[in-house]
Amino acid sequence: MDFSNTDFWVGLLKIIWINIILSGDNAVVIALAARSLPAHQQRMAILLGSGAAVVLRIILTLVAVWLMSIPYLQVVGGLLLLWIGIQLLQGEGEEEGEDVTHSTLIQAVKTILIADLVMSLDNVIAVAAAAKGSMLLLIIGLAISIPLVVFGSTLMIRLMERFPVVVTLGAALIGWVAGETISSDAVFKGVLAEWPWMHFAAAGLGAVIVLGWGRLSRKHPPEEPGAA
Repeated sequence: MDFSNTDFWVGLLKIIWINIILSGDNAVVIALAARSLPAHQQRMAILLGSGAAVVLRIILTLVAVWLMSIPYLQVVGGLLLLWIGIQLLQGEGEEEGEDVTHSTLIQAVKTILIADLVMSLDNVIAVAAAAKGSMLLLIIGLAISIPLVVFGSTLMIRLMERFPVVVTLGAALIGWVAGETISSDAVFKGVLAEWPWMHFAAAGLGAVIVLGWGRLSRKHPPEEPGAA
């Protein structure tokens, strides 16, 4: 690779910008999942979640084009994100009560893994397009995403602790991405070609579902098994 080549540096700048833009939603998920952990476990959850995100992106890079062509795969992924957003918003409600039960590190990392698996697809495809077949640029792009996600997650946790409304905004973002993911599925390609606005409508509906269902579930929590 010729480092004096202008195309290389232009491609690298594109990848850095793409990572800054698209790593935000991953950082939000990690922060939401880790915020209820004891302070000494938060950094571990962030590091494990960020590392898992990068490993997933490496795997997805190899099979991204094939995965995107599988009908209903993104629909399933989007539904998973909706469920995760609702669960995380319910978790916020539980923290407001007197009896707070912290999430376990394993639970937090499992949530992060599932969300990253779905949310990393757009990042992988965008970075792969910017790399234009350059394996070096692709590796650099994946490496850059690690500190971005770690820093972003740490910052988001601090903001959530200081401004609780950020938790609601984060859950809404997850719902928005879920709606976008569902509407981007291969089976809706023809519909979106005719009505492009449906993509944004689906994203907005996803945010509304997460906020509405999450808030409603907090007001009417399910009864504990065996409760009289």
